[in-house]
Amino acid sequence: MHSTPPGAGRIACEIFDPMGQPLGGADVSVSALGTRQVMVQGMADPYGRYTATLPVGGYTLMVAAEGLSPRAETIEVTAGATTPGLRVELEPARHLELPRPGTWLFDPPHTAIRFIAKHVGMAHVHGRFTRFDGTIDIAEDMANSQVSVQIDASSITTGNSTRDNHLRSADFLDVENYPYIDFTSSRFAYHGGSKWTVHGALSMHGISRSVALETSYLGTVNGGYEQELRCAALAKTELHREDFTLNWRSMLARGIAIVGPTIQLELDVQAMFHTQGTPTPPR
Repeated sequence: MHSTPPGAGRIACEIFDPMGQPLGGADVSVSALGTRQVMVQGMADPYGRYTATLPVGGYTLMVAAEGLSPRAETIEVTAGATTPGLRVELEPARHLELPRPGTWLFDPPHTAIRFIAKHVGMAHVHGRFTRFDGTIDIAEDMANSQVSVQIDASSITTGNSTRDNHLRSADFLDVENYPYIDFTSSRFAYHGGSKWTVHGALSMHGISRSVALETSYLGTVNGGYEQELRCAALAKTELHREDFTLNWRSMLARGIAIVGPTIQLELDVQAMFHTQGTPTPPR
């Protein structure tokens, strides 16, 4: 068994479906309460088990699976210990109550904007953007709702500083001339169950293109610090680099491109209902 680092503890939970059977593949996110920016995400193993090592403190554990209602649990991580006997049982999905009409703001510590790009014809590079703002304005008629997202292009990170600097350069994002990546929705289209498509325009590298975010709505819960009202969704799309004139090419000797032509983009969003004053829109 691996030792636990000083000042850290472990969470261990077992996840079950409505029939009491272990639920492998459930999506799990653990986010710190308060102002600490700590978040981990993963999936339950085939036996419905999930473990993580985290700094000491309070956390919200969110579990979700297709066709089932998401569930949030508040947990406390203590030094050198493992949370005892945490059992999470998901219930059949009710007709998910749509978010309350009004303004919802992205919660950056509990939201991730990730991408995957093909590398040298076989492997994948995983990356994310660490600075962004987002606003969701829910209308009485959900189809008329709007989403605005602004991403700081210079916050791109893949875990390799040399590669990250290249991605920020004029060969790719050219962040000095195009500091932001923006998405503004035009309409929501409902496809049944928890499935929606959010249509809109993505502006990047000085080019604006229509994109469709295939979105799974995960529901609304009271969770996190002071039990805020939160909604959650997972949105995915595929982008073609050349649509945004990101045309840099380099080939290996055998003619394989170092960077593939498409990028998978994923937004894993938690948003909080805004109750006071006028929200600050994305810059």
